[in-house]
Amino acid sequence: MLDANMKTQLKTYLEKVTRPFEIVASLDDSAKSDELRTLVHDIAGLTDKITIREDGDDERRPSFALQRPDADMHLRFAGIPMGHEFTSLVLALLQTGGHPPKLSDEKIEQIKAIKGEFVFETYFSLSCQNCPDVVQALNLLAVLNPNIKHVAIDGALFQDEVEQRQVMSVPSVYLNGEAFGQGRMGVDEILAKIDTGATEREAEKINGKEPFDVLIVGGGPAGAAAAIYAARKGIRTGVAAERFGGQVLDTMGIENFVSVQETEGPKLVRQLEEHVKQYDVDIMSLQRASALIPAEEAGGLHEIRLDNGATLRSKTIILSTGARWRELNVPGETEYRNKGVAYCPHCDGPLYKGKRVAVVGGGNSGIEAAIDLAGIVKHVTVIEFADSLKADDVLQRKLHSLPNVDVITSAQTTQVVGDKQKVTGIEYKDRNSDELHTVELEGIFVQIGLLPNSEWVKGTVTTSKYGEIEIDAKGQTNIPGVFAAGDVTNVPYKQIIIAMGEGSRSSLSAFDYLIRH
Repeated sequence: MLDANMKTQLKTYLEKVTRPFEIVASLDDSAKSDELRTLVHDIAGLTDKITIREDGDDERRPSFALQRPDADMHLRFAGIPMGHEFTSLVLALLQTGGHPPKLSDEKIEQIKAIKGEFVFETYFSLSCQNCPDVVQALNLLAVLNPNIKHVAIDGALFQDEVEQRQVMSVPSVYLNGEAFGQGRMGVDEILAKIDTGATEREAEKINGKEPFDVLIVGGGPAGAAAAIYAARKGIRTGVAAERFGGQVLDTMGIENFVSVQETEGPKLVRQLEEHVKQYDVDIMSLQRASALIPAEEAGGLHEIRLDNGATLRSKTIILSTGARWRELNVPGETEYRNKGVAYCPHCDGPLYKGKRVAVVGGGNSGIEAAIDLAGIVKHVTVIEFADSLKADDVLQRKLHSLPNVDVITSAQTTQVVGDKQKVTGIEYKDRNSDELHTVELEGIFVQIGLLPNSEWVKGTVTTSKYGEIEIDAKGQTNIPGVFAAGDVTNVPYKQIIIAMGEGSRSSLSAFDYLIRH
């Protein structure tokens, strides 16, 4: 199951295990159970700290639990955690075996103190780059607190269960049998939802912070670059962000980041965060900004008000809140989001194996999505508003070579059709004849570009007709001391490397502003 190279790497990691534990497998006579049996025996063969039992009685087969004789813990994988989830497996092995997690003592104590009964189930796909964060966070909670149980379930392997629960987007998390959340979540996000009073305590903590010299709102590539450049100047630097990494977390393959031939979004984000943490930067995660109060109105310092009621103050501000997926804004889209309407083909594609789907959007992202999905699903219909596709020629040639793809141009999507529970079709208008048509299908992947996250500052800073924050050659907005960078601005070409450059420039400009005022 594991090749020689993976075994060598895993053996090195398992040397960090200090406490013995068991892998208890629940198997049947299927080929997948044979694969899992091989995997767990490969793992146990690399260390004397792990023993194998095959007498597990869990109803999900194949699956396996990690059990430690000196601790009451409930952690299980249903399926074979390879692909993106192999890292989750390695971390679960290490943490079960006593290797300390990369969390502050304060956070560990918070987890251990949670009372109640929490049974989490996470549905993932092996190609989902967002899923490991959720799986790893809940696994860690299960290791640290006996009141928390977690099972990570490969949705592609347990298709009947997915159909029964109508799971159409991953990661999907259930708590005590009820829907808990969808999409990327980390330890902080989960604790904020299950630890009563955590939000209020965090708001109180934030309110007590001293003013910053530079406060960066947003943690994507622009925000990370701005933080590094500011901190290197020796000035008090803070970052307030909903999630560190921003849109890059949802990007699968990155092949145009200069000096790095190929990488993946989550990997790049981890490297960015580690780089920022090398400096004295106050990172405040899970913080959504709701208002900007300019210094002249706030008594001498700019203020950023947060959704949780807290307020941050700073001499200068850098707005780098990025962008999000643009929505269709048609009837049915909101109703059937995560019930057939999806925005991440890499994450959710495996859930539509053997089904019919549509990709709305004929640019590079849409055609790349269609090509990827064509290898998984039964049929792909590409729907493009313009009279021709806008993707690069090399992508179009690949697309047209695929036998299970149709392309419809001059088509305006008018409605998402469903049966009150899930998507059953998509309706579009032929822009040449005004005729309405319906395509019967089970999934719709929306790939029509990005929308700047600037609503919260409109009316305070100047924005373009597209909602982008307008900046000058130094990255400054119309408000002195308030700068902006990245995809939220009117700078053309929304690329990671450009956002980093813009973030660096805005930070240098903010420092120049500080020394002159």
